[in-house]
Amino acid sequence: MISKSVKKAILAFGISLVAVLCCFYISAKKTRDYNNTEHIKTFSGDDLFTEQKNSKQDVLIYAAARSSTWGKVFDFENVGLTENNYQAYTYDFNIKNNTNDKIKDFLFKLSFKGEVYLMSAWNGALQIHQTVDGREVIDTVPDLREYVPENHELKSVNVDGDDLIPLSAGDYFIYIPATTVNAKEMPINSRESVTPGFIVYTPIDENIENSVLEMTYRFDREITAEPLFWISLAGLAAWFVALIIFVLTSIQIRKYKQRHVRDNEIINESIETFISFIDAKDPYTNGHSKRVAVYTKQIAAKLGYSGDVLDRIYYIGLLHDCGKIGIPDNILGKPGKLTDEEFEVIKSHTVKGGEILSHFKSLKDVDEGARYHHERYDGKGYPEGKAGEDIPFIARIICVADAFDAMNTNRVYRKKLSRAKIISEIENNKGKQFDPKIADIMLELLKNKEIATSEESEDDV
Repeated sequence: MISKSVKKAILAFGISLVAVLCCFYISAKKTRDYNNTEHIKTFSGDDLFTEQKNSKQDVLIYAAARSSTWGKVFDFENVGLTENNYQAYTYDFNIKNNTNDKIKDFLFKLSFKGEVYLMSAWNGALQIHQTVDGREVIDTVPDLREYVPENHELKSVNVDGDDLIPLSAGDYFIYIPATTVNAKEMPINSRESVTPGFIVYTPIDENIENSVLEMTYRFDREITAEPLFWISLAGLAAWFVALIIFVLTSIQIRKYKQRHVRDNEIINESIETFISFIDAKDPYTNGHSKRVAVYTKQIAAKLGYSGDVLDRIYYIGLLHDCGKIGIPDNILGKPGKLTDEEFEVIKSHTVKGGEILSHFKSLKDVDEGARYHHERYDGKGYPEGKAGEDIPFIARIICVADAFDAMNTNRVYRKKLSRAKIISEIENNKGKQFDPKIADIMLELLKNKEIATSEESEDDV
């Protein structure tokens, strides 16, 4: 049968495990929600074309034109132009991840405010949005360095052998990062960067620094980056440690309880064997010691004692008359009235019992039960004439239990008393022979029939 304490422990372990698993779930959900969140940032002007080294932004884009440029003559009207009227710019777009997470995917859209001619781009693909005759043409070029005009819908022009894609104000392209082994731009690892780039022609003395770049990206955060995950992991580790300790402790406690039960059985059997020798000396009181021990234990339980303390009280009750072992059989079993000298010998069993049990150190106060159980609350008892609270508490309990058993059994000098007479005797002797509080407990047990008198059947209890 599982004890209440074990049931409570199992319940506590169950609740704590559910709490830990909930924390794991919450940390996983927070990580998943974070990774599914789409982030959008817009860069333009100085924000895009000025390097920001100390910025605390999670993602930065810095566009820079290379220093080497060249010019070309764009003479679409065939008017005989000889001087360069367009200049080529090579732009590198440095995309930096300033976080501890990976950027798992990104796109950026570059919108132009003026006329440009797109010549080349690397490493990824371009989805180009071009206005042609008032309509939008959308086409994706996997690698602009290998652009073949005939394979696309885009309008293009050829200048000195180079195929260029004209883009007007409002036109734009979307950069799709490369995923090939040689030019892998996704994911962008923590604190790392990638640098796509392209070449455009703009009219002389113009550039694209008034363009607008809009970047869309998502993170790939590991669950281990979530603080709640480590709290959950620590909680789970603590749960396992506590479980192991609980199991090992429970095993030890179970072994202790089993050993304790065996020890109690040995003690009980040993004491009862010893008591049987005493009872054998006086057939008229056979079983008296055990009955007194049972009554003493019942009274003590009503007074709030339990567990090992209650067991100890029971053993003290068993041994209360052990001093009779030293009383001569002819006096102990005398059927007639005792002389004064013989009665003094009988009374000496309390002292003898106290002396015998004074060596029984492992059972606390055992000698007090034997020595003082015939003391009276009014001080008229023996062997020392102690009164009231000066009488050891265990002896006061045994006094009531012993007197009840004496009244409830036949003795050589009289017949057993009726139940009503026993109750009357206990009532009349409260504060005289008996401690009033303990007497009231015995009366309660009798009135509730928790202790039966000999005139009552077992079914009446």
